[in-house]
Amino acid sequence: MILELADIRIQPGQQAAFDEAIQRGLSTVIARARGFQGFKVNKCIESPERYILQIFWDTLEDHTVAFRQSPLFAEWRAIVGPFFAAPPVVEHFELLAKSD
Repeated sequence: MILELADIRIQPGQQAAFDEAIQRGLSTVIARARGFQGFKVNKCIESPERYILQIFWDTLEDHTVAFRQSPLFAEWRAIVGPFFAAPPVVEHFELLAKSD
């Protein structure tokens, strides 16, 4: 399993609208992607325009190739992209260890 971690900064004052948009985009677009396993979204307390999005994929290629080169990526960006203050910083991780 691969963890995609996206550090998202949105435009000030758009939190409520973005909260709705990201949840809608995840449930209606990302959830249809090949290799999608689940997601988590966290909102920053100290910096209310900052979000951390975690998406779990079967393989790195499910995200970087199958999703990003599919029409789903354009659908996703149409929903969440207008809120971005800057392009998200996206990195991928493999699990090393976890608690029970």
